Amino acid sequence: MANKTILEAAKHFGVSKEAIHNRIRRGSLNVEVVDGVKFVVVDENQPIKPKTEPRNSNISTDSKYYKLLEEQNLQLQKRVEKLEDETRSLRDQKEEMLIQERIRIEEIYKEKDEQLKNILGAISSQFMLNTQLEQPIVEEQDEIELVEAEIEVKDELKNEILSLKNYFKTNNISKKKQLKIKDKFKKVAKKDKRITIIGKKYYINLTKYDYSDLL
Repeated sequence: MANKTILEAAKHFGVSKEAIHNRIRRGSLNVEVVDGVKFVVVDENQPIKPKTEPRNSNISTDSKYYKLLEEQNLQLQKRVEKLEDETRSLRDQKEEMLIQERIRIEEIYKEKDEQLKNILGAISSQFMLNTQLEQPIVEEQDEIELVEAEIEVKDELKNEILSLKNYFKTNNISKKKQLKIKDKFKKVAKKDKRITIIGKKYYINLTKYDYSDLL
């Protein structure tokens, strides 16, 4: 038997000092007081109960769980990569479709512009030829030619251009405002590519140009 302090007894049994005090209170350890100091009576020949090691029963389960998570993560990464490839492919297809559509639209407008130039050229040539005739006949023939040309232009461009007169009528423009608009057109018509002149009439293309500064 040996007397040990609380701290020494705690180290001997491999527990905390509080655990030693609890054992003393329960009576599982004997104590002696020498010169006012409390000592724990310890049988050094008594084997010390080894600490119980933490059970490893869950180690195998945790390992399988982590392995499953890694496999699922790998599958998710592969799926994300596949979706990214599909998204990239769809985006490329969309861009290609937009490019082809833009080219097609440009070709259509180019063709319409050529047709309009040919029509206006034919009208201009006929008008120049008619100026060689007598004035009364010229005015009558010009009026007929211009009416026919207007019908031909309308049919050819399928309502892509609109006469200023019809614009006034369609939008119920007042007479006072019509005069102001006509005055603006007279000032810029010859140098403004947005305006087509046939005879004394002005034509506009609302699908292609903006006329907010004139109308």
